[in-house]
Amino acid sequence: MSTPVRPPVRSKDRFLVFGAPQIEQAEIDEVVHSMKSGWLGTGPKVARFEDDFKLYKGAAHAAAVYSCTAALHLAMVASGVGEGDEVITTPMTFCASVNAIIHTGATPVLADVDPRTLNIDPARVAEKITPRTKAIMPVHFAGRACEMDAIMALAKSHDLMVIEDCAHAIETQYHGREAGLFGDFGCFSFYVTKNVITGEGGMVLTKDEAHAARIKVLALHGMSKDAWKRFSDSGWVHYQVIEAGFKYNMMDIQAAIGIHQLRRVEKNWERRREIWNRYNEAFRSLPIGIPKDPEPNTRHAHHLYTIMVDEKHCGLARDAFLPAIQAQGIGVGVHYLSIPEHPFYQKTFAWKPEQYPHAMKVGRETVSLPIGPKLTDDDVADVIEAVTRVLSHA
Repeated sequence: MSTPVRPPVRSKDRFLVFGAPQIEQAEIDEVVHSMKSGWLGTGPKVARFEDDFKLYKGAAHAAAVYSCTAALHLAMVASGVGEGDEVITTPMTFCASVNAIIHTGATPVLADVDPRTLNIDPARVAEKITPRTKAIMPVHFAGRACEMDAIMALAKSHDLMVIEDCAHAIETQYHGREAGLFGDFGCFSFYVTKNVITGEGGMVLTKDEAHAARIKVLALHGMSKDAWKRFSDSGWVHYQVIEAGFKYNMMDIQAAIGIHQLRRVEKNWERRREIWNRYNEAFRSLPIGIPKDPEPNTRHAHHLYTIMVDEKHCGLARDAFLPAIQAQGIGVGVHYLSIPEHPFYQKTFAWKPEQYPHAMKVGRETVSLPIGPKLTDDDVADVIEAVTRVLSHA
């Protein structure tokens, strides 16, 4: 007699969407207030969100922009990065990190990752420095802090700018200091899947007032600082275009969401840590790789929970695991295929995945599981059951 087929852990109408945001009434009310006020674009709520985020991180200056991609690009421009320069970054990142370098006219240079932390390896960075190197862009992958002491030492000895990609690292700390405050610039993301969301949105932190002022000018067409105030009731102000800028400004409607998201950031971090620990306990005995514990005297943002599915160990390839777990009603992500896997970069820079073996291996095995404050205990149990069930049939 054949064994009956078990139904999926979750039915189609209960599919667990990866990265679904937690939106509460406070955000809704604040957005409605913006809509009723008639001020939808860059205005007082953007300024308030900048101040709140600056206070949370302990930063000197903050500039809110439309996305982390915009933040990275503006930081590059403000750093003086341009034609003929090289910027060293990681192959284990989203394409935006590399594209921001390309859009300045500079050349991205990749340094492989440490296979334990999945972050850029300072020893590999040192090997890539040339007379053309202008900056280093470390990416705090999944919320784990890069080895910033070693990276800053390299930057100091070679007179390099440091632009931290903190898209995953709002709550991250390294040796008692906040991620994003080590380098010349820290760039953050408030995309819909991030730990603080504004739908689309980003922020640049810097210790240099002149850098912050220039970023605000560049983000709004190159118009003189605070040009948005010409529409307020404080009196008409003629703007002046002082350089060729971009359309990268954040809107008040976005900031209205972020203001209340930021107020819950610590509470939500605690919830993600609970889920992280529950996953670790459940998966420790399974034939998959799980994230390493945070390093001493650091704080992991717990933005992504990534497992490694190695066919040799679990009998199932990662690209077979993905549809199998989705068939169980669980949405997952891939963070990331390594940058040299993509055709554009292969064609443009002649990069090959094999040149960065650690990033290549991680990119071909990684799966990100749902982790976020919106998940209930039952949701977490369903994820664990689905992973266990898929691997048991490998």
